[in-house]
Amino acid sequence: MSDSNKIELPADYKPSKDEPFMDERQREYFRQKLSNWKEELIRESKSTISNLQLDHGTSPDLADRASTETDRSLELRARDRQRKLISKIDGALRRIEDDSYGYCEETGEPIGLARLDARPVATLSLEAQERHERKERVHRDS
Repeated sequence: MSDSNKIELPADYKPSKDEPFMDERQREYFRQKLSNWKEELIRESKSTISNLQLDHGTSPDLADRASTETDRSLELRARDRQRKLISKIDGALRRIEDDSYGYCEETGEPIGLARLDARPVATLSLEAQERHERKERVHRDS
């Protein structure tokens, strides 16, 4: 969708069950929500990279050095999770463009506005997600 076709949403707009599911307004709401989330993650990632580059001094104290390395490792792991999340956000944005966003990949049924608002990258309905998690638990426990 080009910027000239972009619809303006009121600042207080929230998708409602009273409107058609995944109409233009809802798609634009989720497009903006996902894009803003992605921008925030990228900003945080750039900040982390800058901080890691600035903090390259080593402490002579082994405990301090170990603590610093642990902090760096945790930060890098968090950034890796965010990188994967950005990939999911990109997938959700592509689904908005091809009109498949908001529908369960397993059943084709609407995922539900409350679930999408809470987890905009969701690809399964709550019921399908629960079935999926039960299967994982069974396989993990066996």
